[in-house]
Amino acid sequence: MRIRYDREEDILMLELDPQGQIDHAEHIDSVIVHVTASGRPVLLEILDATEFLTRVVRAAMTSKEPA
Repeated sequence: MRIRYDREEDILMLELDPQGQIDHAEHIDSVIVHVTASGRPVLLEILDATEFLTRVVRAAMTSKEPA
């Protein structure tokens, strides 16, 4: 997996399969999932990454379940 961050656009990119051929993308809330023709995720783009990660950290810190 390769992780990149575009500071200017505030986008976090998680490349899950560098060899995968992107067929199309699906936009779900603040995440764009790029998938192969068979539906396998290849790349995740997290838009407004700073806000997204802040919410994730807050949720993790307030969770009563053990990690």
